[in-house]
Amino acid sequence: MLWNPGSRCAFPNDGFMKKILSALLPGRDTEQKPSPTTKRINLALQGGGAHGAFTWGVLDHLLSDERLVVEGVSGTSAGAVNAVMFADGLARGGRAEAQKRLADFWRAASSTGNLPALQRTVMERLLSFTPLESTPVQAWLDAMSRYFSPYDVNPLNINPLKDLFERMVDFEALRAYADLQIFISATNVRTGRVRIFPREKITADAVMASACLPVMFRAVEIDGVPYWDGGYLGNPVIFPFFGTTTTEDVLVVQINPLVRQTTPTSAGEIMNRINEITFNSPLMAEYRAMEFVARLIDQGRLPHGTGPGQYRRVNIHRIVLDRFGTQFDASSKLSTDYDFFEMLHVNGKRAARRFLDEHFDDIGVKGTVDLRAEVQAEWA
Repeated sequence: MLWNPGSRCAFPNDGFMKKILSALLPGRDTEQKPSPTTKRINLALQGGGAHGAFTWGVLDHLLSDERLVVEGVSGTSAGAVNAVMFADGLARGGRAEAQKRLADFWRAASSTGNLPALQRTVMERLLSFTPLESTPVQAWLDAMSRYFSPYDVNPLNINPLKDLFERMVDFEALRAYADLQIFISATNVRTGRVRIFPREKITADAVMASACLPVMFRAVEIDGVPYWDGGYLGNPVIFPFFGTTTTEDVLVVQINPLVRQTTPTSAGEIMNRINEITFNSPLMAEYRAMEFVARLIDQGRLPHGTGPGQYRRVNIHRIVLDRFGTQFDASSKLSTDYDFFEMLHVNGKRAARRFLDEHFDDIGVKGTVDLRAEVQAEWA
């Protein structure tokens, strides 16, 4: 689904929506069809701290199912880490190597991993995603943040994780791997715009920029431009796929719960729910734009296709942590216990298997997320 700036159709006067829609341009005039036994799909991996181990499980199962060919992957924060490990493995040796690279990362990131003490401390902060609410640790961080910023406590800007990612990932091979499109998002601190790092521009610094929470880390500077966590503006981004891949199917791995059945009352619960809503809002904005264009296609007001002058109708699918994630809160996003990672990994594999059992036949045919119901406003 695409927005044609020259179309006679009236579009809302919304800059963000126009940016999303204008990105939905056909990337190629012809499309290489997968074989009847395989289906192509794009993956969009959300950030969410240690809960990213759920995404590890999803990817592990998708890699083991040879009926699927992943054409593109995007990721933010922990989702960016998973996307990079996924792509690095495929570039090095295929599906089995990608499974190994993902497993190696999450083992190393765990409290029982073999990281040096300094890298262990920074890794725990990276995977925390949000501060530990309603605890003495949070109280201490709140008090310190009133007097000190990451620029005060780390004046030399020491970042041992950059060395870790450079050691674990062959970025040169990844950038040269043309069989997979990969995108990482970050937030430009100065302009307030989302920055997309395509495969050719991905470095260890880009990964760190995508996962840079400003209360915990100094802004990551790339070519003199400071960046913060990409989750503020794209968690994850979907629109870069539309000009670079042929498939119209996108599988979103969503690890921030959309729905909570109870009203938060404690300070910790309130902040946790605010974070969940905030880090889901960019994705909801993209859903709204895609639903709008899909409606125009369904009404026959836009021609559907991938050729010149035609518009894509994107099929959205989703594997979400809701079923398991409502048991967790901000504190569990801090956990680096390997048993916790493995539990999420197993749940991710089960969720992926359940999704493919129920919806494999829908891939390439129709979306399995009702975008209209997803994005409609609640009117009084």
